[in-house]
Amino acid sequence: MKRRNSRRAVLLASVTAAALGGLFVQSAAAQTRSLPTFEVDKAWPKLPAGKKVGDASSFSADAQDNIYMIHRPRTLKGDDLKNAMKPVVVFNQAGDVVREWGGEGQGFEWPQREHGIHIDYKGNIWLGGNNCAEGGISTLKPVADDQLLKFAPDGKFLLQIGKSNQSKGDKDTANMHRPADAQVLASTNEVFVADGYGNHRVIVYDADTGAFKRTWGAFGKPAGGVDHCQVTSPKEFPAGDGPADFNVAHAIRVAKDGTVYLADRENRRVQMFDKDGKYQKQIYVRDQAFARDLALSPDEQFLYVGHGKGIAIVDRKSFEIVGQVEPAGIVGPGHQIATDGKGNIFIAQTGMGMQKLTYKGMSTAAR
Repeated sequence: MKRRNSRRAVLLASVTAAALGGLFVQSAAAQTRSLPTFEVDKAWPKLPAGKKVGDASSFSADAQDNIYMIHRPRTLKGDDLKNAMKPVVVFNQAGDVVREWGGEGQGFEWPQREHGIHIDYKGNIWLGGNNCAEGGISTLKPVADDQLLKFAPDGKFLLQIGKSNQSKGDKDTANMHRPADAQVLASTNEVFVADGYGNHRVIVYDADTGAFKRTWGAFGKPAGGVDHCQVTSPKEFPAGDGPADFNVAHAIRVAKDGTVYLADRENRRVQMFDKDGKYQKQIYVRDQAFARDLALSPDEQFLYVGHGKGIAIVDRKSFEIVGQVEPAGIVGPGHQIATDGKGNIFIAQTGMGMQKLTYKGMSTAAR
């Protein structure tokens, strides 16, 4: 992409990242500013002898910086499946397993294909799945994961929003349809859901009662799009703002000030909204995989976005890409990522495993 085209792509309602050979064209300020640095922790995690985990799908950290991982035990086979850990595994900072729990139980419908996990400001655990009824996975029931579950810190079941295999589409506010991710905003006590694989929207519920509050689609407009069982990526990425609807609303983060960030994964863009769904702007990267996942730095100065072979660093104030996290040995951009209070990044890379990137402090980006 030529520089003049890159400049022209910065629209009033859309910020487009330009790339030359995989390197971003950055402003002079971005090239000289202080940025977070990381290195791979090769010793993390430490699974108990003989224990196995399936596809690592998502991470979240609690207030004590314990790291919760949700994985898919049913992706394991044979003896590995017999030795599978429970779907939710809790690690300490050193990578030791603190406890494990989860799976089928009384009074709730555990997802068939575990996907997202979030620990809220009260320490409660939110999780969902993305199984498709027509997916044909022999180890799973042929039902869609159309529900979101909430558990207390001790694993006690608290709330289910939606019911398995009951979604009627984007207009249905009682059910989700294969929700990918969720985040609770403490100031309003609302849970914001990236709903996600089957639907094409953000949907918001009361975090205590599960009562529906509001919903919106891409650009803050009513949600729309086609429900595909299999992920369908565009064959080309149009100039301008891109497609009218979300295509796998895959990750969501809500800053303390109420700003909502939605990773529109297959459309390679991150859209920004206020907490009521008013569209602000976006970052749209047409020539490389982008918006795989999202995480906020502890001070909320930066938004991390899965991009290319690593993780893009986005300045929240300017909403511009200012750097890239790609230390030697990084497993990839992640399926989902999370940060803890110390600034470390945790990467869940499904079949390729999981990884901790240790925060090493701030450094000045090279000119």
